[in-house]
Amino acid sequence: MSKHASTQQLAAQLQQAILTKQAKVGVIGLGYVGLPLVQAFIGSEFSALGFDVDQRKVDALTRGESYIKHVDSKWIAAWVASGRFAATSDPQRLKEADILLICVPTPLTANRDPDLSYVESTAQMIAENLRPGQLVVLESTTYPGTTRDVVAPILAKSGLTPGVDFFLAYSPEREDPGNPNFTASAIPKVVGGYDPVSLQIADAFYAQAVVKTIPVSSCEVAEACKILENTYRAVNIALVNELKLLFDRLDIDVWEVIEAAKTKPFGFQAFYPGPGLGGHCIPIDPFYLSWLARANEMPTRFIELAGEINTSMPQYVVQKLCDALNLVRKPANGSKVLILGAAYKKNVDDPRESPSFKIMELLAERGAVLSYNDPFIPKLPAMRHYDLPDLTSVELTPENLASFDAVMIVTDHDEYDYQEIVTHSQLVIDTRNATKNVKHGREKIVRA
Repeated sequence: MSKHASTQQLAAQLQQAILTKQAKVGVIGLGYVGLPLVQAFIGSEFSALGFDVDQRKVDALTRGESYIKHVDSKWIAAWVASGRFAATSDPQRLKEADILLICVPTPLTANRDPDLSYVESTAQMIAENLRPGQLVVLESTTYPGTTRDVVAPILAKSGLTPGVDFFLAYSPEREDPGNPNFTASAIPKVVGGYDPVSLQIADAFYAQAVVKTIPVSSCEVAEACKILENTYRAVNIALVNELKLLFDRLDIDVWEVIEAAKTKPFGFQAFYPGPGLGGHCIPIDPFYLSWLARANEMPTRFIELAGEINTSMPQYVVQKLCDALNLVRKPANGSKVLILGAAYKKNVDDPRESPSFKIMELLAERGAVLSYNDPFIPKLPAMRHYDLPDLTSVELTPENLASFDAVMIVTDHDEYDYQEIVTHSQLVIDTRNATKNVKHGREKIVRA
């Protein structure tokens, strides 16, 4: 049998297994991207194997317990009971899966360069267990060229050839944690293949579980698509953040301006200012693109300027708090400050890259006595880049609120009763326009 015929046979076997839902899905990295993917494919009648190096996650899932707010423990318990899901930390079990989805972090280094160490170590682990006929898909956000130039050569160390002995693709995650209108299965999936056969198989695979697939001509186009989506948001958020600074000086309410502008039925999309960017994508992805541009001796002044503006917002809101304290003759040094929200956005339990951490670090440097509350994050997690005290979420009682010199709203969770917060607080710094509907005590509110 020729090599070409062998490839055709492997492809036909895998496609048949996909179409009959007999293919087993392996998800590597059981976090805010990986676990919803498991949910999507089990919901489409596939069996799934979840892999994570964190044994605590594996043990929790095996007990039928979730550690992510919008993935219900009842669902996981039902998956386990049905026999269609198992979690493991044993890399050798990756051989059991027909499709392997890589959903690991892609952070930045201290110098804001791409950190692909998790992707590389995962690819090496797969290479040690790779068998002919498997499909490997990278979902982690990264710069164009990663799948072909980084992942493929590592997988080839197995002795198997991509596009011949196994199949390789890139499909960027588009998860929006906490958004009930857009679960993983309800979000269209862009798919790029290492080669035409890999694209055909990956497209057929995702088509079984998501509302729509968008096949593109290469892995590089799919990788660039994800970078464009998040850079677009980062640049537009930077624009309104800069306008916030200007309009504040002119005593114009930027939130009212945006509400007026978005009544235009064409040519305008509303973006909103805030205390800084959070989440895994928007604060990080544009720097992947600017790094790639530098590697190709091209400037990306627009993107880099947006990054500078967005990363400066924590300093701005901290200064607004200090100025507000100064007006009531209190220094930041020694003042008790309560931060509302440690999650990067409202109604989720995801603290990744949350501006709250930088804000708390800046306040601690000024000598403030810090506390925080977040209904979804009971204990402040340790973060690699921030040096913060070991804190647990304090209760929001009238007495507690009154005891703080200032309360800063960083994450506008819907669970908060903003009228009650303002009523019982001495001073409220609102970075999210969360108090827009508060009727009483508005003299205590400072917009930031």
